[in-house]
Amino acid sequence: MGGSRSSVGTDQRTILSVLIPVRFSLGQYALYLAGCVIFAIGATCFIEAGLGTDPLDVFALGLRDLTPLTVGMAQGLFAACMLAIWAGLKRAVPSIWPFITFFFCGTMIDIWLHTGVLGRFAGPAAGLMLVGVVLCALGSAYIIMSGIGIRAMDLVAIALVERTGRPFWLFKAAAEILLLAMGWALGGPIGLGTVFFLIFVGLLIQPVMTLNGRLVGLPNHAFDHVHSPTAPSVGPEPLS
Repeated sequence: MGGSRSSVGTDQRTILSVLIPVRFSLGQYALYLAGCVIFAIGATCFIEAGLGTDPLDVFALGLRDLTPLTVGMAQGLFAACMLAIWAGLKRAVPSIWPFITFFFCGTMIDIWLHTGVLGRFAGPAAGLMLVGVVLCALGSAYIIMSGIGIRAMDLVAIALVERTGRPFWLFKAAAEILLLAMGWALGGPIGLGTVFFLIFVGLLIQPVMTLNGRLVGLPNHAFDHVHSPTAPSVGPEPLS
């Protein structure tokens, strides 16, 4: 009886450790939080510029107009699909950290929009959009480098990098283009900002990670071969 209870308790702890692993270093948590904050500011710059949204929002807005789903529900559905693909590629159970990132960044974007601080930018809208490009790329790079709460689409791209050895930006760009095409087909809004996000944010993430590794010395906990010859696995251990 006692052994059975002990086994159940161990199994529960194992499941929790897979779904929401917390054994990360302080440096990883700091990099993750910095990435989320920077990305949220960058995304808010895009919204306040009013020149177009990122491909995920194009998809979510298009789906919202055709279904009872809200933007948040549409984005959550897409994230769940990406995690299912990642689970198939890695044969592992994904954690819920990507959803934590999703809600954390979304909440901060709501806060920035509510304050209206970034909307009072005195320069041209294109300038605010370019600031958003740089900050979204930097924030995304930090989140990936932290190895915590990597966005679901980026997890799939990393898994494909590990399988094929091809560059991260290639899979990232392919995923964004596919997402944009689906959003356009659903009637989602596309603008200059959408094009800039697609071309520059996705393509800048890998160079930003490389520069942070080589010039600043920040470790890349997601895949070290971005600036080093070896690459540890990302995520939980494969299922047996």
